[in-house]
Order: sequence, then structure tokens, then C-alpha cells
Amino acid sequence: MKKNQSKEKIGLHPVMVLLLLCFITIIISGVLSFFNVQATYNRVSTITGDYVVTTEAVTSLFNLSGLKYIFTTTVANFANFVVLSHLIIILLGIGIMVKSGFLKTVITMLTKKAKKTSVTYVWILICIIASIIGDLAYIIFIPLGALLFLYGKRNPFLGIVTTFASLTCGSALSIFLTSIDSSLLDYTLINAYIFDSNYVISSFGYILIMIVSIVLLSLLLASITENYMAKKMPKYDFPEEDIEDDLVITKKKMRGLIYSLSAGAIYLLIFIYNIIPGLPFSGKLLDYSQDLYIDKLFSYDSFFSNGFVFIVAVLFVLLGLFYGIGAKTIKNNKEFIDSLGYSLNGIGKVLVMIFAAATFINIFKESNIGNVLAASLANLVNNSNFSGFPISILLFLVTIIATLLLPSPISGWSVLSSTVPTLMQVGVSPEFAQLIFRFGNAVAIGLTPIFAYFIVYMAFLGNYNQSDKPITLKRAISYQLPYALMTAALFLAILMVWYVVGMPLGVGTSVAP
Repeated sequence: MKKNQSKEKIGLHPVMVLLLLCFITIIISGVLSFFNVQATYNRVSTITGDYVVTTEAVTSLFNLSGLKYIFTTTVANFANFVVLSHLIIILLGIGIMVKSGFLKTVITMLTKKAKKTSVTYVWILICIIASIIGDLAYIIFIPLGALLFLYGKRNPFLGIVTTFASLTCGSALSIFLTSIDSSLLDYTLINAYIFDSNYVISSFGYILIMIVSIVLLSLLLASITENYMAKKMPKYDFPEEDIEDDLVITKKKMRGLIYSLSAGAIYLLIFIYNIIPGLPFSGKLLDYSQDLYIDKLFSYDSFFSNGFVFIVAVLFVLLGLFYGIGAKTIKNNKEFIDSLGYSLNGIGKVLVMIFAAATFINIFKESNIGNVLAASLANLVNNSNFSGFPISILLFLVTIIATLLLPSPISGWSVLSSTVPTLMQVGVSPEFAQLIFRFGNAVAIGLTPIFAYFIVYMAFLGNYNQSDKPITLKRAISYQLPYALMTAALFLAILMVWYVVGMPLGVGTSVAP
């Protein structure tokens, strides 16, 4: 028994695992390239609209040019890794909200008399709806999820796991088109034009199935959290300052809340006014070179998109600062500056993990293994003799497999969208095909370390880890597996019901083309 326990404690640290994956990827890329492993598939040109024969081949990194690439790009890749910069900026804002006492006061007030299950459901619903802001939601909501559970006198481990599961499994769900959906629609329409050059997809083409899916997924994830995952979490010993029986709202704290919420409301009103078009002097933060509103808001060139992380960070700083001024928890500029860096204490280990993750993701992406796999799986769908719902299931399963090595939905659909003409021939609409892909991508994206924000999830698990046993890659994935499996079952059931009944997906869209 003692031997088994000692073996459990000797686990590879996630940084070591990521570095090993770097070496394994280099070797595998060399072997696959030596045997000329590649996949050729037909895709539609975005310029001419005609079929173009495209070949995806593995790039060897197990040679001199590969080693040169690794050594010359690693530093720049780490410095430009958006996860790193976004995380540090958001932590500045979260730090002052924590240090000033703002978050503890607000969360305790909101959760003190509420049922745990109700808090969990509402938080999961918020995380799913947050998919409209894309990948930035991971940076903002994972640390907040840990604090929500911590100040609600629950295991912060559970908060981190639940938040990440909600963000990943719910990444495909949004009542309105997101910037990612808009990019995917470009590929979908290009392939649909092969059969119908006038094919149109409504901006509200998924609203009905999305509303149903959001409600059902929220209930499912909340049930998994409360009835299964809560029992699997390691014991967490709360610090003394976080186990107060009652939070007394003094005049100072109430004054701090009034100050902070007033400052936050004014700040938000200014930005909300500047993303509403058509009003006097409004809409200044939109990109008017785009057609769809979501693209005007979140296009790559829009001010709002490029500055969104800083916008949120400033909001957090204002909330924490004005609360501290009102509650007298921040008395001078030194305390203000110290509060900004509060959440960055002990970030050294996180930086090491992010460096290892950024290096691995860069190496794997350069090897092109993910694209080769996706192209091969696209050929599998196109060459199958399935029709109707069986081919829909095949695309769903293929997407799950492809996502494990090519997690970016835009990169994945740029290859797998070549299946759209095949599906249209057998009675599956382009909208339904894209929906199947989005569902499959959401199931698997939380299970792969190639997904850039997986490392944020692991880093916060490590921050709240109180045992000597590190948070291994296997352990982090095992926490997400129940959510992924049950989400896959739910999504398949939803797709089957919609296909069999033939209900519209939304405004002007259906299962059949």
C-alpha cells in the first residue's frame, strides 16, 4: 500500500510533460516526414470559388532547419503569446478587487443565502453566454470562478473545473452570431456556393436550437458538478481569513460598494454607448468596414476587440480602487500599487508553465500534423457512403478527433468545411453541417493541451493545490472527461431530435438544404 502511495506522489510535473511532448512531436514529425505522410483533399478557393486540390504534408522538425526554427522563434513566440499578456493584465484588476475586499464582499452577499445548486447553475449559464466574447472568457472567468467558490465557502478546485468545463462545452452556444461563427460562415458559404451561388444564411439562423441547447447544457453541467464532481475534488483547507461565519456589512463597506458600483456603472455606460450605432456621437469603437454587427464589434481591426482585455482590466481596477477608497481598505498610492500586484504573487511557476505550453503549441503547429489529420478525416467523410443522420454522426465524431490535434475552430473548419458539398448532396444543409462541427469542437477542446487556454486552467488548479502531488496533465484532463462525455451525449441527442423531427434551427434555416 505504501509503495502505491509513493508511486502516486511521483508524477510528472505538467511542465515536464509539455517538454517531453515537444521532443516527441519533433521526433514524430521527422518520422512522418521521412515516410512522406500527407493528405490531399479538395477545397474551394476563396478567390475563384472553384475546387482546388490541396495537399497537407507533415513538416519535419527533426533536422537542421527544424532546429533553427525552434531556436529562432521560441523567445519571440513566448513574448507574443497572447495568453501570457492577457492573463497578467486581467490579474492586475483581479488583484485589487481581492485585496481591497470588493470581491469578497460582493460574492458573500450574493451567495450567503442562496442555494449552492442555484449559484452553480447561474454561474454555468453566465459562462456559457460569455462565449460571445470568444477566448477572452477563459482569462476572465477561470480566476473569478475560483474566487466565487472560495468566498462561497466551497472548494475553489470545483469552481475552476466547473468554469473551464462550462466555457469549453458551451463554446459552441450563442444566441447571436459570434466573431468565430462569422468566420466559420465564410468557409461554409464558399462551399455551399458550389451548388447554389445565391445561398444565404440568416444572422438568426441558429437562435431556436441555441436557446434549447443553452438551457439543457446548463442543467446538465450543473447536475454533473453537484452530483458527481463535488465528491471527487480533493479536500481544501480554507485560510482563516476566508472562513468567517458571517460577513458584517459595515457603513464603510456599504460606502465602498456605492462608490465602486457607481464608478463601474459610469465606466460601462460610456463604453456601451460607444458600441451602439446610430445614436448621436455613438458607435466610436466599432469597425465600420465590416457588414455584420458582431464583426464591427469583434473584428481583428476593431478598437473594442483589440482593447477588450484592457477595458475589462480597467473596470476591475476601478471597482477595486473605489471600493478601497470608500471602505478605507486602500489609504494611499502605495497600497493601491501593492494591491495591483497582489494576484501576481507567486506567478513564477505559472510563467514556467506558460513558457512550456507556448513552446509545445508552436512546435506542434509548425509540424502541421493537425492539418494532415484533419484533411485525412475530411476525406473519410467525403468518401463515405453514408447519408442523412449517419453521415452527420460521422462528421461529429471526426470533428472530435480532429479537435484534439487542431483545437482552433477556424483552422479546423477551414479544412473540414470541404465536407459541406458532400453533405448537401445527401440532404444535410450547410448550416446543420457547421452546427455539427461546432458541437464536436466544443466537446473535445477542453481535453487537449494543444488548446492555448488549457494551460490557464492547469495553472489555476496548481495555484490552489495544497498537496505535495502536482496537478498532472492526466489529472487535469480526468476532471474534464465526465463533462465532455455527457456533453457529447446531449449534443448528439439534440442533433438527432432536430434531424428526425425536422424543426427549423432558427430563422430561415433547417436541417435540409
